[in-house]
Amino acid sequence: MQKLLIILLVFGATLTSGCGSLRFPGVFRIDIGQGNLITKDMVDKLRVGMTPRQVRYVMGSPMIADTFNPNRWDYLYNLETGKGLLIENHLILYFEGERLARIDNSEYKDPEQLRNQVLEQMGIKLEQPKPDTGTPEPKEEPAAPEGSVHSI
Repeated sequence: MQKLLIILLVFGATLTSGCGSLRFPGVFRIDIGQGNLITKDMVDKLRVGMTPRQVRYVMGSPMIADTFNPNRWDYLYNLETGKGLLIENHLILYFEGERLARIDNSEYKDPEQLRNQVLEQMGIKLEQPKPDTGTPEPKEEPAAPEGSVHSI
């Protein structure tokens, strides 16, 4: 009897230890954002030749400061939505001689691209915006009623 009880306790403890990964229906889960939120405006302000102090003013403190390579700053942002979708953004800055030497934005996505990625993962189709040609369409003037007189 004691062996059966011990086996049941071990089995129950094993089953309940993984409850954090279960998704119970009807339970609200919050969105969890971690790291540095990187906006397009912030990236547009970066210029090669900036000092580390200027970069820190624009971008904030880097998420990862590598002790073995202090000339590389990593800015990371991860968002896990309550529905289990994971969005990642990454920007790497390289310094040489106390000046910003290179901006590696190969893994950076602007916020609009991230929003589209989330909606795509959720299965929501987006309408593609019509390209703006820059020329306004001519407005049609209403037709004059019959019998009216127009002076030109």
